Amino acid sequence: MRKMLVITRDGSRSEAVSELFDQDDHILTKTRLESSDPGDDREVDTLFVDVDSLLGKSKSIQAALKGLWSHYPSAAIVVMADEEQTKIAVDAVKAGAFDYLTHPIGKEELGLVMAKVRESDVLQSELDYLRGQFWDEDSLDYVDTRSQAMRDVFVKIRQVAGTRTTVLLTGETGTGKSLIAKLLHRHSNRKDMPFISVHCGAIPDSLVESELFGHEKGAFTGAVRRKLGKFELAHGGTIFLDEIGTVSQSVQVKLLNVIQERIIQRVGGENDISVDVRIIAATNEDMKQLCDEGRFRRDLFYRLNVFPICIPPLCDRVEDIPRISESFIKQFNGLLNTEIKGIHPEVLDAFREYSWPGNVRELENIIERACILESGDVLLPGSFPPDILTTQGDVVTSPVKTSLPLKEARQIAVDKFEKQYLTSLLEQCNGSIKKSAERAGITSRQVNKLMNRHGLTRKPFKSSK
Repeated sequence: MRKMLVITRDGSRSEAVSELFDQDDHILTKTRLESSDPGDDREVDTLFVDVDSLLGKSKSIQAALKGLWSHYPSAAIVVMADEEQTKIAVDAVKAGAFDYLTHPIGKEELGLVMAKVRESDVLQSELDYLRGQFWDEDSLDYVDTRSQAMRDVFVKIRQVAGTRTTVLLTGETGTGKSLIAKLLHRHSNRKDMPFISVHCGAIPDSLVESELFGHEKGAFTGAVRRKLGKFELAHGGTIFLDEIGTVSQSVQVKLLNVIQERIIQRVGGENDISVDVRIIAATNEDMKQLCDEGRFRRDLFYRLNVFPICIPPLCDRVEDIPRISESFIKQFNGLLNTEIKGIHPEVLDAFREYSWPGNVRELENIIERACILESGDVLLPGSFPPDILTTQGDVVTSPVKTSLPLKEARQIAVDKFEKQYLTSLLEQCNGSIKKSAERAGITSRQVNKLMNRHGLTRKPFKSSK
């Protein structure tokens, strides 16, 4: 049960707002900021305050909010404003308030804000746990996901990272198996030791054994000196065997021996060499099928499959596409010296409908291409391959005003498109701000701001269904 406080100078208005909440919620009301029971105040987790009550005698929004937080240190502050006070409410949000509502407040709008408060609480709790208990700072952006499937993956990583258990990563090409392997190593007790990656499929069959286990001088034609193998180089650390399903039967036998006995022999050598390595293997193939076909040793598969982790394809985690795209844009802004600020909503809609056969790697490649082609500061549909865009991604054109400077003409076109896009979106979502925001990949507050900018209200769209 949440404990919420409504503060207004008008008692009847406080009562009207309180009636919108569920009966299970604990609602308090006040007509002034001063608290008669400061200890009780500290248990308030959500505070709704009118602009007039917020400002009071304060000369600035920042000072007013600071005063509130001194009374209610754990509360998310939601500012309530009349239509003419919207700018003050927006300024309050910029200064640190959680959100704002405009009178008259509807039950649906209040419900959307409360849903965001609850989601924020969950995300903040998870982030606090991640920061304080497990993930290093460099990994926080990567583990920030809205996909339940990926959250399950990260739970498994937390469970197994600190052990020496062998891990088998499975998933389609381009899903990020190598990044997961590095994440496992970086959060293990071997993190200060070597991480050696081997792409088994990229090494000629005749050289795989030499690459993995090393060779002695004269072991074969061209072996002019002793060479240490990847297992020796990874001693004390982690070895990542990517595309493990491609190795030959003879190599499979030696790998089985390494896992069982923790010893290797260089090609052409006779001495046993002890190695202490943690093995992470990865494949995009069906290993059970390879075993059934006799192409992969079943006993080796069982040894590798001690702790399996399946990485979901991008099409199964579309809710993460906007965030992943933004991270790639930041990456390429630095590499390409560009100043891209975002992706057009039409493109994000197309991204959600696309099947992504190449997964995250394909998304990275097309973002890089678009950053090179785009002349503006927003990635528009014209900068992406036509087969990526569905009919939802077609560009809406209008007459070009060449009499205006390019910047002004572009803004007019963007304004027309934004209004058309938002109108269509609200029609499809029956006026629901929350659903519209989810489909557009932006926040509910941003949808409200765009609606105000283009003179749109929810009522016509609700009545049209």
